[in-house]
Amino acid sequence: MSILKEEQFKSESVKSIAKKMILAARTAPKARGRDYVSLALADGKELQVIADKMKEIGKRKGQYFFERDAGNVLQSEVLVMMGTSIQSLELDCGMCGYKDCAKKDKHPDIPCVFNTGDLGIAMGSAVSVAMDHRIDNRILYSAGQAILELELLGKNTRIAYGVPLSALSKNIFFDRK
Repeated sequence: MSILKEEQFKSESVKSIAKKMILAARTAPKARGRDYVSLALADGKELQVIADKMKEIGKRKGQYFFERDAGNVLQSEVLVMMGTSIQSLELDCGMCGYKDCAKKDKHPDIPCVFNTGDLGIAMGSAVSVAMDHRIDNRILYSAGQAILELELLGKNTRIAYGVPLSALSKNIFFDRK
């Protein structure tokens, strides 16, 4: 009989669940079947790079919760990164505030509501996988800002979030200051 201690498999188990989260996000429904969602994982030294950028952004914007969230990223095993580009779907729905997609496309920084909706559905699918496996997580706007500035999901990704994952005896995302 062999003994396998938690320290020997915890990190790889959390990464395995993160990969399943990405697959769940990829297979989540997308409007008109068009997929503009970008997905990736960060771990190891990359977490420090992201946390440092989060702290920098927080200081620059005077939003000090960025530093608190950076601490959560550093305590995590892995960070699931999710984002979307901004692409009209030619539905002329007007929900972006413009009469039709042609008018919206004259303002390329204005998101199509379907891009943000698809990203939200993908994130919900991903975090439900984490929940099913009892992995502590939290969707962080602040990590998303760092992901965007570092262009970790590519230059075309314009909206992003990060989801750090933790498997400790206490949920690090619960009692936050």
